[in-house]
Amino acid sequence: MKRFEPLQSELLVGLIPVNPAIECYMQGLIERRTDSVLVEMEALAKQKNFPIVGRLVGTSLEVLAKMINAKRVFEFGSGYGYSAYWFARAVGLNGQVICTDNKLANKEQAEIFLSSVDLWKRVTFYIGYAQAVFSQTEGFFDICYNDVDKSEYPSVWKMAREKIKPGGLYIADNVLWHGKVIAENNTDEWTQAILEHNQLIFDDPEFDAFINPTRDGVMVARRKMA
Repeated sequence: MKRFEPLQSELLVGLIPVNPAIECYMQGLIERRTDSVLVEMEALAKQKNFPIVGRLVGTSLEVLAKMINAKRVFEFGSGYGYSAYWFARAVGLNGQVICTDNKLANKEQAEIFLSSVDLWKRVTFYIGYAQAVFSQTEGFFDICYNDVDKSEYPSVWKMAREKIKPGGLYIADNVLWHGKVIAENNTDEWTQAILEHNQLIFDDPEFDAFINPTRDGVMVARRKMA
């Protein structure tokens, strides 16, 4: 497969896809909607160097979920609940966000954060391997959100696509992988897995897809209506 040739070699790896000044402008537009718990969650991420999607992507997750009136969301990888905060806001009082993480400490931290804004009651949080939890969870989902180890992205897509409702969404973070997806001769396992994942989705005739390049790239794929 022929790779895209960037205009400047320095754009290959290590940079965010969107001009930092543009992202700063976008960030400024939403700063007024500051929730104290968001500030705390973001401060913790900075302190512990913990990966979160950040305010711009978080806002887009909430808007996407509201646009399809999502009521049931499954998260493959939840950390301490930052993305779940946005989904829980979107699904409403009768909605459900199923979270997964392999660390009890993250669940306990998520409960503290989300309880403080009365969102914990919308969350069901399992400790364990996300794919195992998913395989044991019955029913279909309005949204499946993928943020696990990148080597597992193709297998998560293959699982998730089978349980997304028509009109529902599959969303995955980090699909541009710090620009490594356009680097020549990049053979590391995670980059190759992301490339495979992205191609699988765009080749799938049952889904329409696009990549939002904000931050590290967010895949959004919609299951076509019957």
